[in-house]
Amino acid sequence: MSDEISATGTGDLARVSGRTLYLAKWSTRFWAWLIDVILIVLFLNIVRGILDPIWTIHPILDYKNWNPFEVGFQTLFFFFYWAIGEGYCGQSIGKMVMNLKVVKRDGTRIKYGSAALESLGKAILLPIDCLIGWFGMPGTKLRLFNRISDTLVIKTDYREPDGIVYVKDKE
Repeated sequence: MSDEISATGTGDLARVSGRTLYLAKWSTRFWAWLIDVILIVLFLNIVRGILDPIWTIHPILDYKNWNPFEVGFQTLFFFFYWAIGEGYCGQSIGKMVMNLKVVKRDGTRIKYGSAALESLGKAILLPIDCLIGWFGMPGTKLRLFNRISDTLVIKTDYREPDGIVYVKDKE
């Protein structure tokens, strides 16, 4: 691979600031997203179950009784979950599990504003966001809102810190 591959180039890696950033595959990003969705829906259903005896809430996943307030609440909850998690440490729980991270194009940590902008597309306009990324910017591994927020999703390497060695006993 050439050293001139840019963060939005057609390669699978990006050389930025003397570091190599490995762009995440769409399939890995999908699994991270699915883990997040399952965890959040499970959490919201648990909260609903706790609050049901106290406060009548329509079932979150009962499409016959869907209410615009609930859909809006869920969308806001997803938005804040991703914006806060990715703004704080660059990762949601799904991204942690899949060893992914959202960073600026130069590989540095994103701030809450970038995380909120990047999360907006994921929480509200995901199908359109992905389709524009796939067909409008092929080979870049960017969604539209990644491009707008100047962010990338990269693979991370979960290793021991320098100078530390973990010893595992045989089982």
